[in-house]
Amino acid sequence: MTIGNRPLAGRTCWIISDGKAGNDVQTRGIAAALGLDVTMKRVDPQGLQKVLSPWIGVSPRERFGKPGSPFAPPWPDIAMSIGRLTTPYIRALKRRAGEATYTVILQNPKVPLSTADLFWVPEHDRLRGANVITSLTAPHGFSPQRLAELRSTLPERYAALKAPRVVVLLGGSNGDYIYSPAALARLNDAIVALGRAGATLLITPSRRTERPIVECVARASAGFPHVMWDMTGDNPYPHFLACADFFLAPADSINMTGEPCATGKPVYVFHPDGGSPKFARFHSALTNHGATRPFPGDFGRLESWTYVPLNSAAAIGEDIAARFLGARKPPR
Repeated sequence: MTIGNRPLAGRTCWIISDGKAGNDVQTRGIAAALGLDVTMKRVDPQGLQKVLSPWIGVSPRERFGKPGSPFAPPWPDIAMSIGRLTTPYIRALKRRAGEATYTVILQNPKVPLSTADLFWVPEHDRLRGANVITSLTAPHGFSPQRLAELRSTLPERYAALKAPRVVVLLGGSNGDYIYSPAALARLNDAIVALGRAGATLLITPSRRTERPIVECVARASAGFPHVMWDMTGDNPYPHFLACADFFLAPADSINMTGEPCATGKPVYVFHPDGGSPKFARFHSALTNHGATRPFPGDFGRLESWTYVPLNSAAAIGEDIAARFLGARKPPR
């Protein structure tokens, strides 16, 4: 049954969650695009099951498949997971439920492709196979419909801000990038340049953002119109996304660079020190699509450009629906 553009509306789905918000954003985004009836199954393995995931099995204490367990029949039509801690549960579900449940793993937990019926990975990941699908950006919940709704209900305090409104997304050091003193100096210069260009700055940190980054941006933006979230209360990011004219995204975050590309608005990318081949492939692909440009060192003015917005959740959902329906045996 297809309702509107939700190809699996009414079908049941388990999302096996490790509790990480960034992971839940991706699974929920796909489930919403498909129109699935979702039940969240939160897991928190301990001991060896935590240390050796994704290769070890589910703990016998979970009583997987037995009456009274959170993982017991009736089995869902579709199950999705993301992250190494959730992979053993998908493996166990595929073994117990068989053809009753179509299993999907997001990202690459580095397990055999027989572990699930379908894998999704971003294009910059090297994993490929007959049951592997890819997209340029990661899935999320900011569909065209949700963005339109956010724009139509934008709080006055954001709607009244002077254009151009530039959303500044703050990342943080990770295994590939580092915010060295030199990188912080470049970030300071970028914020000052945007302010001098007449921008109103809408600034939001992430959980990875170190204090020196926050302090650097707070100082740089102090002399210009700006709103900076202090990470208390409701996150204004959805409203920022809806009212932005431009973005400055951190190269160290695939999600924070990819999500703004759903708007079709120009996305400048700030590069701290470092990088990796994986990130290089990702950023090259977004630049080739026309969505992003590196923030120039000799910035003088905001340049506008257009591109086809990237709505990966819908695209991934279409692939999942086609394969799910193709795997269903017709009634006798």
